[in-house]
Amino acid sequence: MYPGPDDPDLGVFVANLERELLSRGHEIERAVVDARGGRARHVALVRDARRVARRFHPDVAYAHFLVPAGFAAALATRAPLVVTAHGQDVANIGAIPGVRAATRYVVRRAAGVIAVSRWLRDRLVSEVPEAESKTEVVDCGVDLDRFAPRDATAARDVVGWEGEGTRFLCLGGLTERKNVLRLARAFEQRGEGTLAFVGGGPLESALTGRPGIRLVGRVAHDEVPTWIAASDVVCQPSLSEPFGLATLEAMSSARSVVASAVGGQPEFVTPEAGILVDPLDQDALVAGLSGAAALPRPNLAGREAAAGHDVRLQAERVEAILLRAARGSAQGSDPLTRGSLPRKDP
Repeated sequence: MYPGPDDPDLGVFVANLERELLSRGHEIERAVVDARGGRARHVALVRDARRVARRFHPDVAYAHFLVPAGFAAALATRAPLVVTAHGQDVANIGAIPGVRAATRYVVRRAAGVIAVSRWLRDRLVSEVPEAESKTEVVDCGVDLDRFAPRDATAARDVVGWEGEGTRFLCLGGLTERKNVLRLARAFEQRGEGTLAFVGGGPLESALTGRPGIRLVGRVAHDEVPTWIAASDVVCQPSLSEPFGLATLEAMSSARSVVASAVGGQPEFVTPEAGILVDPLDQDALVAGLSGAAALPRPNLAGREAAAGHDVRLQAERVEAILLRAARGSAQGSDPLTRGSLPRKDP
């Protein structure tokens, strides 16, 4: 997944990591999917990966998502392979015919596997035990510069967010997994403030016309920091959230959060930064909204907690894994220095 002209927010986390690795002196060639929809794009990914590998002769292949991207990379080159599991790829094991076998092949072939949370690592190992000795936890990271504390009043003027009371924001697809209907009902039950949904999806019609609720639709990723700055509380009470980048971006922006107690979010949401809730308990969600609304504004404790997940720090950790793979040792522990990967002429 990678941002494309028709889908500029697709795989932004991959592009952010790429930028940091480039800044550390490495060369990167891409074989990517830059648009949603259709199995043909996966066939094209295999073809493009082979073409790039023949031309570039990589020292290491780095894939995001076990299947199909990791599988495509494994077929495309004999170079050492590192692959990051993001969540849906693990959920697909056992749910889609053939994915388990393909995932086991990728894991056996890989010099290193990365999971974006401990929760996801445990799920992967339970499905593919061979992954246990190879898998490390490195999350997607947050750009602390882009998602920095900003003036709420100025941001509200930019996005046109009017109304009284607490401003709640939900970022992401309007889907069952994101738990948007239960969030809307909890907001209505609480009966105060406004709730804006930034994103699109199949549940849009079920949210339309509800009092106090604003449906913004999809926005460019560059606009997300302004929407977060305009809010008081950012809500991501998903039924399952392998990591929860939007939550981390909100914390980096010094906004309090309501997050799911299921998945990866408990690994970085501190009690001072926000409220963790059972996503299936609407009363708990109501209480969570009130609890988060009572936290300081801006919430600098959230910013402090997010600092340990700076994308630069995460890129450094990924770099070490890639260098170790390129040197031919998946379990090596020798200190690694920046820029020691053999360079290629363009």
